[in-house]
Amino acid sequence: MIEAELASLVAASTPGTRELERECDAFARHYLSQGVEPQFDVASSNFVSDPFLICADRYWNLRFTAAPTLATAVECAGWATERIENAHRQPILEKWAIGYAFITRGTVESLPEIADATADIIANDDSDCSRAYFATMYHAGKLRANLSFDELSQFLESSPLATAAGAHREAPIFVALRSFAGFGSRRITTEYAMSLFEKSWTAPDRTHASVDIALHALEAAVPFDEQGTLLRAKAAEAIAEHPDNCLFHFRLALGAFLCDDHDAALTSIDDALRLLPATGWRSSHGLLSEQFLQVRRSILLARSDARRVTEQQRRLDRHEQAVAETAELARRSVIRAVELVAVFAAVIAFAVGSLNVTLNNNLDLASRLWLLVLFGGGLLVFALLIIGGTWWLTRSSAHRRRE
Repeated sequence: MIEAELASLVAASTPGTRELERECDAFARHYLSQGVEPQFDVASSNFVSDPFLICADRYWNLRFTAAPTLATAVECAGWATERIENAHRQPILEKWAIGYAFITRGTVESLPEIADATADIIANDDSDCSRAYFATMYHAGKLRANLSFDELSQFLESSPLATAAGAHREAPIFVALRSFAGFGSRRITTEYAMSLFEKSWTAPDRTHASVDIALHALEAAVPFDEQGTLLRAKAAEAIAEHPDNCLFHFRLALGAFLCDDHDAALTSIDDALRLLPATGWRSSHGLLSEQFLQVRRSILLARSDARRVTEQQRRLDRHEQAVAETAELARRSVIRAVELVAVFAAVIAFAVGSLNVTLNNNLDLASRLWLLVLFGGGLLVFALLIIGGTWWLTRSSAHRRRE
C-alpha cells in the first residue's frame, strides 16, 4: 500500500521542491514508526527527482540520527545491497556514508565500541566486504568532519575494521581519505600526502565523493608552498566536471584567495552562494551559507586591505621620487656653486696679479704683457681643473647610485 502511494509521486512530483521532500519525509517516518525498512527498490542515483531514493535517503537519515552507530551503518549497507541496483549503489553509499557521518560527527564511537562492532561485522559480512567498507567510510567520515587527522590516519592504516574492507581499500574515496589525513597531520610529510592525492585524483574510477574529499584535503592541509595554486587548479578541474557543485566553487574561491586574487575569489564565492541548495538532509543550508558568507567577508576585507596597501605604496613611490629629484637638484646646485667659486677665485687672483705686474716699473710693456698672458693662462687651467674634477667626481657618484 505504501509503495503504491509512493509510486504515484513519480508522475506528479516536481523535482527539487520542498513539497516532494515533505511527502517523502512522511513516507519515511511511516516506515520508521512501523519498525520496518523500506520495501521498494531504488533504480537511480538522482537525489532530486527520484521519490524512492529521496524516501530511502530520508529514512536512513532518521535512522542514523536516532542511532549514529556502526551497527546502523551495517544495516544500511545490507539494505542497499538488496534494494539498490548495482550500477547506482556505489555513488549512493559514498554520499550516504560521508553525509550521515557529517550530521552525526559529534558521536564518534570509542575504541572498545569499534572493536566490538568490528567482530560482528567481520563474522557476518558478505564476500565482497561491502558492510565493513561502508562502516569504515562512515566512521572515517566522522573523523574527517571533526578534523581529527592523526586519528583518521591511524584508523585507516591499521584498524581491523578498515583492514576488513579488503580490496575496497584501493578505492579512490578510501585513498582520498588517507590523503586528507596526511595533509592535515603534522606527523606525515606533505610529499606522502601528495602522492596519495595524485593516486586518488588520477584514478580512472574516481567518484564525486572522492573528488570532494581530495579538494577538502588541500583546503584543510597544513600550509605548504603552492597550496593556493594547486587548490585553485584542481577545483577548476572539478568544476569543469561538476559545474553546479557549490562546494567546488567554494574551494575555487579559497584557492584564489590564497593566491591573493581577490576579484576572482569574490566571483567564485558568489557562485557558490548562488548554487547552494536550499533543500537536503545531509547538510545544513544555514551552516554552509554562514561558512560561505564568512569567507566572503574575509575576501572583501583582504581586498580592501590590498588596495589600501597598493595606494600607500604608490604614495611612497611618489614621495621617494620627489626626494630623489630634490637631492639631484641640490647636487647640481652644489656643483654649480663650486664651479662659480673656482672661476671667481681665478678672476680675483688674475686681477690682483695683473695689478702687481702693471705697477712694476722695472719691466717693459712687452714683458708685462707676456707675464699677464702666462699668469692668466695658469689661472684658467686651474679653474678648468677644478670644474672638470668636480664634474668627474659627481658623475661617478651618480653612476654608482644608479647601479
